[in-house]
Amino acid sequence: MLDRLGDRWVSLILKELADGPRRHGELSRTVAGVTQKMLTQTLRGLERDGLVARSATGSVPPRVEYRLTPLGESLLPVMAAVTAWAERHIGDIDAARTTYDSSTSP
Repeated sequence: MLDRLGDRWVSLILKELADGPRRHGELSRTVAGVTQKMLTQTLRGLERDGLVARSATGSVPPRVEYRLTPLGESLLPVMAAVTAWAERHIGDIDAARTTYDSSTSP
């Protein structure tokens, strides 16, 4: 599960779905940089883990939407806390990286 949560695209997709159900195309447009393949793989993984639900209508063409499940919604405060921590400490992290890089470069 930690692998899934550490995935590059998971937090961005969960953030988009926090605002309500989204179609695949909407997610593709709003999650900057994600390829169709990675979006599909990530959504399938989140669905398998019970964090996202997929629903399809019988219309032509089929309308497919993704939404957070209650389990997925319970993860949002955790993701918000991690995001807030990262934003609060980005300067410290940048300084530590600069110090490390200058002490290890030839």
